[in-house]
Amino acid sequence: MRGASLDKRENHNTVDLFVIGGGINGCGIARDAVGRGLSVELAEMNDLASATSSASTKLFHGGLRYLEYWEVRLVREALVERETLLRAMPHISWPMRFVLPYHKDMRFESDTPTSKLLNVVMPWMKGRRPAWLIRLGLFMYDNLGGRKILKGTTSVDLTGRPEGVPLQDRFEKAYEYSDCWVEDSRLVVLNARDAEARGARINTRTKVVSAQQINGLWEIILETRDGERRSVSARMIVNAGGPWVEDIIRNAMRINSTEGVRLVRGSHIVTRKLYDHDKCYFFQGEDGRIIFTIPYETDFTLIGTTDADHTDVSAKPVCTPEEQDYLLGFVSKYLKQDVTKDDVVWTYSGVRPLYSDGASSATAATRDYVLNVDQSAGAPVLNVFGGKITTYRKLAESALEKITPVLTGVGKPWTAGVALPGGDFPVDGVAALKQRLIAQYPFLTARWSDRLIKAYGTDAFDLMGDAMTEADLGQKFGSNLTQREVVWLMNHEFACTAEDIVWRRSKLGLRMTPQEIDVLQEWMAANAVQTLQQQAV
Repeated sequence: MRGASLDKRENHNTVDLFVIGGGINGCGIARDAVGRGLSVELAEMNDLASATSSASTKLFHGGLRYLEYWEVRLVREALVERETLLRAMPHISWPMRFVLPYHKDMRFESDTPTSKLLNVVMPWMKGRRPAWLIRLGLFMYDNLGGRKILKGTTSVDLTGRPEGVPLQDRFEKAYEYSDCWVEDSRLVVLNARDAEARGARINTRTKVVSAQQINGLWEIILETRDGERRSVSARMIVNAGGPWVEDIIRNAMRINSTEGVRLVRGSHIVTRKLYDHDKCYFFQGEDGRIIFTIPYETDFTLIGTTDADHTDVSAKPVCTPEEQDYLLGFVSKYLKQDVTKDDVVWTYSGVRPLYSDGASSATAATRDYVLNVDQSAGAPVLNVFGGKITTYRKLAESALEKITPVLTGVGKPWTAGVALPGGDFPVDGVAALKQRLIAQYPFLTARWSDRLIKAYGTDAFDLMGDAMTEADLGQKFGSNLTQREVVWLMNHEFACTAEDIVWRRSKLGLRMTPQEIDVLQEWMAANAVQTLQQQAV
């Protein structure tokens, strides 16, 4: 497949599909399209998953709160996808249980469709949610998506239970339900890897300077970080630029369009480990927001997210002091021990490019995706607005449905149930795979083996190769990151800088010192040419 697609591109200097954007939507569409027989090229101006797709709450979830907005189709599609995705990537995704504490005097946002209806039929509730309503929502959550792998909802008596220990004493009852964790930036990289293996050309750190229609084709000018320029012809463009989708329409392609995005900043904080059990909490606030507290990277707790309008796409999103205070105060209303800024070890923030639907608030703006084909310039472009990481594969299928009438020779859907690189083992097979890795490489510690399996799955064996001792893995950079793993990431996963490795291909930046990261960067810069030559061979 790879040879056929490359030959088609090189002989005609024209690809069927040119994808702008190396986030989850762009890489997912590229993978799906090349697997259907199209020639595909993708350009990302920075690293893969360098924006929104590495700054999520890192969940495959249906979106329980969206039921309050009556977005049943969106929730159902996401719930179905949870288990489809879980089967395809059991190394980077796994089930998690969420605890939703309940108290009869809790107040909720009054501006959702559900709240407005309750205010009419049950005015005496004054913003409260009856337990039966929450249970009804969870019943729908359990059953809308044809759940087969994940456990259903249960009621929990918090008294004397590990789940109740961290919570304030006023919480005696909770509901517990299932969703899934996902390593978001690794998900993007694995989609890009698979797309490349099937014949797509993936260009990172390559900006689309312009795209103009000439004789029914798009002529696209690309520019690398070194200032080198080249042109590509394409029969169709997919604009999956995320927060930059509107900028690409107006400035790169110079198309007049009334459609746009609402940029919403979501910020997260990572703290020291706040409790000992391995379950997450789903906390509800009077302002209509919900936040999660999630066990993170063994020794930490992830807390998020906020919803705030972000007006300038060129401004790097950061977790503001106000957002930190908001998240800390929100959590402290539920936990016995106040969480303060002294507990925070890292923050991150991303911009969600939501479809501009005229919603009154960032929280109320739709999380559904919108796909539109525009042929006003002559050659067609598919613009991608919005989307959730949980529904990225369905978004890609929907994108190909839009593309099929425009381009000839588009094959049938194929991605459902097809494993991503390293994910070709059973959903419940992580422990067995870890034991196998330790048996083959007995110098690995349990924690080291666990990290490798949860990052690379069955590819961990290829990464480790013929190593007989730890010394065979080459230079050590800290936190069990070795030269052999770095070379693998440079050769197979598009990593170019230390930041790519310690904050996107992994989260080793939480454990490595600034000095260790500097040494890694120096080594990568000095060995970049050598590793690229090895890749070419």
